[in-house]
Amino acid sequence: MAQLSLFGSDRQVLLDDASGRIVLARGVVAPARAALWFESLRDDVPWKAGSRLMYEREVEVPRLRAHYRLDDPALPHVITDALTAVGTVVQAPFDSVGLNLYRDHRDSVAPHNDTLDDLQREQPIALLSLGATRRMTIRAKQPPRRVMQLELEAGSVLVMSWETQRHYDHGIPKQRTFSAPRISLAFRVRGGALR
Repeated sequence: MAQLSLFGSDRQVLLDDASGRIVLARGVVAPARAALWFESLRDDVPWKAGSRLMYEREVEVPRLRAHYRLDDPALPHVITDALTAVGTVVQAPFDSVGLNLYRDHRDSVAPHNDTLDDLQREQPIALLSLGATRRMTIRAKQPPRRVMQLELEAGSVLVMSWETQRHYDHGIPKQRTFSAPRISLAFRVRGGALR
């Protein structure tokens, strides 16, 4: 079972009931360090575009992506440092990280939940944000339709329990006004081969 730290940055418990636990920790990474990590990842990670089938047609995924196993010899050192920072918020045996690069306000991720079959039961997901602040929307799947709007700032860590993936969807909507780039690092415990 993952353990949340009670010390350090500004922690806000957003949900803690039978449907799961969500904690937002602000200021986990200092602004200057977060900016350096953002630049390093933006410039050095081999980002990939992708497409997926939606509404019976192939559409471009509106962001760039990358994935690493945490035991990968090619793992950028910044990710190792980021994992250490995340460890000040939550302790879990993370073994993979998925990165998303939102190039501007037009990039997004549709409301979704992580596929539970891909995750080790009872282990959390920890999302570290770098770059521009973007809004995440978290919505309950069943009534009452609780909705949370979170401003994810650079250096913040959002922790969602495994259970929340059964009861909530989360997404980063497109914005109407310009936004500078943002990178998210999603640390997970997959246990099996990274897809």
